[in-house]
Order: sequence, then C-alpha cells, then structure tokens
Amino acid sequence: MKIYENLILDEERALYGIHNAIVRACQFEGPADGESALKECGDIAVENCNFLLRYPLWHVNGGKMSRCRLGETCRAALWYDQDMTLSDCTLNGIKALRECDRMVLERCHVESSEFGWFCRNLILQDTELISEYPFLQCSDMEIQNLQMKGKYSFQYVKNVVIRNSVLDTKDAFWHSQNVTVMDSVVKGEYLGWYSHGLKLIRCKIIGTQPLCYAKGLVLEDCEMVDCDLSFENSEVMADIKGEILSVKNPAGGHITADHIGKVILDEYCCQEHPCVISQRQP
Repeated sequence: MKIYENLILDEERALYGIHNAIVRACQFEGPADGESALKECGDIAVENCNFLLRYPLWHVNGGKMSRCRLGETCRAALWYDQDMTLSDCTLNGIKALRECDRMVLERCHVESSEFGWFCRNLILQDTELISEYPFLQCSDMEIQNLQMKGKYSFQYVKNVVIRNSVLDTKDAFWHSQNVTVMDSVVKGEYLGWYSHGLKLIRCKIIGTQPLCYAKGLVLEDCEMVDCDLSFENSEVMADIKGEILSVKNPAGGHITADHIGKVILDEYCCQEHPCVISQRQP
C-alpha cells in the first residue's frame, strides 16, 4: 500500500484515482482551492485528515475513513460512493452524503443540511445528526442509537428499521413505506402522514396531529404525549399506554388507550368499516 502522510494538498484532483492506499494526517486546504481531491479512488483508508475543500470523495469504491473532519466549506463531500465505513468522523458541510450504496456511519457527528439523499443500504450507529432535510428517498436503512434534530425527515423512504433513537423533527416519514421504529422517542408535528406500513413499537410519540392519512399503520405498546387530532383518515391498529388527547375521523381499524380525551367524528365522515375506539377499564 502506498502511504500519503502529513501532506497539505490544495490542487485540483490532488489524489485523483488512487487505489490500495493510506491517506493519513493530511490537510486538504490552501490557496489553489482545488476540488475533487479523492475522486474515483478505491480501497483507501483515510485517517485523521482535515477536509476544507469541495467534493473530495466522489465515486469512491471501497474504503474506510476514521477520525476525519470535514468542515463547513467541504460541501457535497461524499457522492456516488459505495462500500465505505466512516467512524468517529465529523461532517459539517451541506449535502454531505448523496446517491451512495452500502455505507456505514458509526460514532459520527453530522451537521449537514439535505443530508443522505437517495442513498441505499445505509447503516447508522451511535451517531448524532443535525439536518434540515435528511434522508430523502433513501431505502433499505438500518439505524441504531441515532440522536437527530431535523425538520423534514425521512420523506419517501422505503424499508427502514430504527432502534433506540431520539428523533426530534418537525415532521417525519411522510409518504414512507415499510418503516419500523422501535424503543425510540419521536417528537414533532404531523408525524407519518401518507405513510404505508409504518410500525411503531414501544415508542414515545410527542406532538400535534400525528399519523394521519396513513395505511397499514400499527402502534404497539406506545405512549402518546400532547397528541391531538390523531389518526385522521388513517387505517390503524393502535395499542396506547396512557392518554391520547383526541382522535379525529380514523378510517378504520382499532384504537385502544387507557384514556382518550376526545373522539371527533364529523358528519361528513361516512365509513363502511368504522374504526373501533375503546378505553381500557380502570
């Protein structure tokens, strides 16, 4: 393996196309302001490097990054990559990950708007994420212990499993398909509208007007906090611990809770198969 170590690299395509190489303790910055430093590379190990220039890792096929720092000026850092693992890295540039396959992020800190769009087979473990619009149209994701602050999260995703996470987001899972969230906190507004096959197990759900216009919606052993106008026009099977503030015009299924503050069934809501709504006996 060739080793590139302790270099300051600022030229265009500084290490373009390298394979079977180690890049260690290098600085990608400088007056030449060059882009695409590690484009079209493969089987590389990138260790303890600083990236301040644009588009550094595009079309990389196989690699590991550890203890690297990608600054705010390092925009669109990883695009069209596959089979890479990032561990203990910091990603701060906009659009940090896009159109990638079989990527793993572990113990990373990410602050990146429009993060992770159009990715497939993405694994996140023990990671912190701040993003306005994360994971648009991703598929086949596995997420464990994600601490996330977002706004419009997981829109149009497919085949996702999330465990032991905290998702603090304005809304999430709109138009999603086949998503399962377990042992997690989901806080926000308008959760899961227009979803298909969304399943929440042992979750704490916080916020107004959740889970409307959904099909195949399942909640098992969940808690709902400050959840009013829930389940409008949704087909739902829900078993809730504690109280639901209000339920409005569910389309069908069965909702059970310890207490339901208010059930709203408008006259225009004509149902052939009405939802069964029940409170547990004290």
